[in-house]
Amino acid sequence: MLEGVSVLVAGAGLAGLAAARDLDAMGATVTVVEARNRVGGRVWTARSGFADGQHAEAGGDFIDENHDALRALIQSLRLELVQVLRQGWTFARREDDGRIRAVPVTPGAGWDRLAEALDPLGEPYRLSERRWDTPIAALLARRSVLRWLDDIQADPDFREITIGLRGFFLAEPEELSLLALVDQFASGDPVGPSRTYRVAGGMDRIATTLASGLADRLKLNTELVAISQHGARVRASLRHQRHVHQFACDYLVCTLPASILRRVPITPALPGQQHEAIATLKYGRATKSLLQFSSRFWRIPRKPSAYGSALPFGAVWDANEEQRGKPAILSLMAGGAASDWMIDLLGREGSAGLAKQLEWLGSRRAELLHAHHVSWELDPFARGGYAYFDPTFPPDRRHWLARPSGRLFFAGEHTSLRWQGYMNGAVESGRRAAAEVAATHALARSAGPASTARR
Repeated sequence: MLEGVSVLVAGAGLAGLAAARDLDAMGATVTVVEARNRVGGRVWTARSGFADGQHAEAGGDFIDENHDALRALIQSLRLELVQVLRQGWTFARREDDGRIRAVPVTPGAGWDRLAEALDPLGEPYRLSERRWDTPIAALLARRSVLRWLDDIQADPDFREITIGLRGFFLAEPEELSLLALVDQFASGDPVGPSRTYRVAGGMDRIATTLASGLADRLKLNTELVAISQHGARVRASLRHQRHVHQFACDYLVCTLPASILRRVPITPALPGQQHEAIATLKYGRATKSLLQFSSRFWRIPRKPSAYGSALPFGAVWDANEEQRGKPAILSLMAGGAASDWMIDLLGREGSAGLAKQLEWLGSRRAELLHAHHVSWELDPFARGGYAYFDPTFPPDRRHWLARPSGRLFFAGEHTSLRWQGYMNGAVESGRRAAAEVAATHALARSAGPASTARR
């Protein structure tokens, strides 16, 4: 189908590697370039320094039951899924006496209460088939979640539940478009609990297994710095060890986050709507902290070991319950303003100061053995955890994030309509981009030499 066709894939995260796999299977000559010294992108398993050979996820962590594309890929790679967090989630909150306690997320509270409050807004949105190019979407998009909370005179408990979603959206209520919240609850894929899985041995095994088939066609420490299209050829400027060289190919699949792509000159320029979508898309602040303790002090039989919260340290969960050994690791995910707080705390008090914040869970009963922290907004090749939509983003521009431009194709979680922000969205988008390359090439061939020459 694509024999004799050369394709450059920019980015060796899940989107880029999934695209490369499909393109390779179609017969294309595929080269993958990655600015980092590793594959996986924002899927990153931290291993160094942990006792007993344990590991935890510094990036993408969970696979849900309905993540069909990702699960199918994992199965095809012959990797094993392990169910985790079987007891689900609960909510940690500070009571009037100043103590932090875990409270059950019961029917009539938590996600159910939020879904009920959003339903009047969701009904017209569902009637519009959840399209983002309608007046219904535009009206929702211009309001922030905070403004909506004020408009409905939300009580403190309801506000706290909503603020806790910053660990999911990586944005504060004043930063997040109401459309994004309505869309999530109207999708049939609510924020609430479902069966959750990890890949046995580490999530990075997805990327490393995919990359193993590329051999020397994978170029690490190689950054895409410019793109130009001329007729039937694409020319990419690639930087490696301070040297820039040119790479010519038939097609280019770009899986860079919009936060990075907008810094890459493209000639001729993208259409105005597409440029605006890429330029204005926001990325959430996210600090992931992995704390290894000498014992799993938080484990209580038949009780949840995962806690959402609106507290500064964010969400907390058991990071490696599926691994053997007496030591154990807790994950903390601080999104939005909580990430700012986390960075400040770690700068002043270090990992010990963060461990002290977990005394409500019993951290005094164990020794802190090792810690690993990453703030994705400070990562030069991500500049954020993942995309979110704020009230200034024009909703009718969303589909432009994924639209091909000539022989240039786009993938990544930010281009996914249903699975934006998820690893599943990255995989689906990479496969979609590969299919678009094949379709575009087939159309060009069927049009004949004269049409190809005009391109």
